[in-house]
Amino acid sequence: MPQIDDAPEAPAAAGVDNAVSVRGVSKTYGEVEALKDLSLDFPRGQLTSLLGPSGCGKTTLLKIIAGLLEPNSGEIEVNGQPVTGPGPDRAFVFQDFALLPWASVVRNVAFGLELRGVAKPEREEVAQKYISDVGLGGFENAYPHELSGGMRQRVGLARALSVDAQVLLMDEPFSAVDEQTRRKFQEDLLSLVQNENKTFIFVTHSIEEAVYVSDQIAILLPRPSRVLEIIKPSGFRHKGADTIRRDTEYLDIVDRIWASLRSYVE
Repeated sequence: MPQIDDAPEAPAAAGVDNAVSVRGVSKTYGEVEALKDLSLDFPRGQLTSLLGPSGCGKTTLLKIIAGLLEPNSGEIEVNGQPVTGPGPDRAFVFQDFALLPWASVVRNVAFGLELRGVAKPEREEVAQKYISDVGLGGFENAYPHELSGGMRQRVGLARALSVDAQVLLMDEPFSAVDEQTRRKFQEDLLSLVQNENKTFIFVTHSIEEAVYVSDQIAILLPRPSRVLEIIKPSGFRHKGADTIRRDTEYLDIVDRIWASLRSYVE
């Protein structure tokens, strides 16, 4: 059965290794209160999904963790260090790909390393590895306009992986691709979480997607956003990708989350 945390604002239990900790974070835009006194821990080496109604502050929280936005109050720590801005310990995978249109696939993937001053042979070697890992071998010299939406998103993922950040922040990365590609991405993401030993923070509107890919799901209330509850799927995590969607626990968790969110959906 899934583990349900009915007190998500409480400090982490002793012995839990958290890569990211959010404590009492609030954020306003003018008179709009997006986040209010929100606290949440992200266990190291796991994938946590942020799930909730449209406009509930999921992307705002992600950008605050990334250091792209500053909260009005509260604090964020990554590996025990306070977040004061963007840093090499975090990488962002954008919903709209955010690729350089004039650059080849290999240069797009290596761009973060180029900004860090890594020598060209070394950064291209790293880029080649991750281009292969995300299934784009043979497209190293292609340009974004020559790629499908799914392929462009793979380039964005390879770029985030290439900088070897410990925390990957993913803002609805699969929303712009067709259903078949999305399912393949979800399966690939499960493999990445298992093999890369990184911490993933994943924003999605899809209940099914969150339950499929997540070690932990944080359900957020409409703004001002707070954590409604935390669900930790467990019974089917070890099963094969093809089996998960037919698992009774998977289906039960999907139904339970929808029952929790139904009254908040306009």
